[in-house]
Amino acid sequence: MDDSATKIRERFYLKREFDFESLPGYVKSDFNQQMIVKRFKRGQTIFHEGAFPSGIFFVKTGKIKKFKTLNSGKEQIIYLCSEGEMIGYAAFLGEERYHDSAATITDSSIGFISKDKLVRLLDRHQELSKLLVKKLSHEFGVMVNFIATFTKKSVRERVALTLLILNENFRQNTNRENEIEIELTRKDFANIVGIAVETLVRILADFSHEGLISKKGRKIIVKRYFELFKIADLNDTF
Repeated sequence: MDDSATKIRERFYLKREFDFESLPGYVKSDFNQQMIVKRFKRGQTIFHEGAFPSGIFFVKTGKIKKFKTLNSGKEQIIYLCSEGEMIGYAAFLGEERYHDSAATITDSSIGFISKDKLVRLLDRHQELSKLLVKKLSHEFGVMVNFIATFTKKSVRERVALTLLILNENFRQNTNRENEIEIELTRKDFANIVGIAVETLVRILADFSHEGLISKKGRKIIVKRYFELFKIADLNDTF
């Protein structure tokens, strides 16, 4: 599993070396001092697509979905953010409107640094400026890999791949048996894959009957990682 998980991490998950924790202690301290922290309930919007950024956001605790709203009104989730990740910085750096929206999928604690404070931080700390540029480049590569891979896969393959990606995203969320619990609404899951909820439910039921996953409420546990990796058919990707 380790080698397969590493491959998933490298291509579809933002690397930790580009996160806030990689900064020197004095930079992190200054960053935290400029931050206002607010609690968000599950389902609350952090920022809307099309709005102008007034600063950047930092995920202290919880999980956040980044999504586009299609012409039909349906969401297309493009990434899930976890603790230690910064969001909204791409639009800020480009001095553009937000290209997507962000909302919580769990109760979350979100830090915010205003534009003026952030500009002063970037002036004081070259390390922070370099981190944001590297993170932006890496995030772009991850999104390209995600889109390029998903467009040529069957629905069953996409669901399997999404399970593997979510397994990485939720790897800190474990139960008493030290199993990773993926806790996500079926609607959000379907909006990542880009299919109807009914189709997702049917495929998850098939996976459960095949012993690939187990389900308890909306929680999903990957039981046979290698088999899902084979179904995802990533040989043409790596």
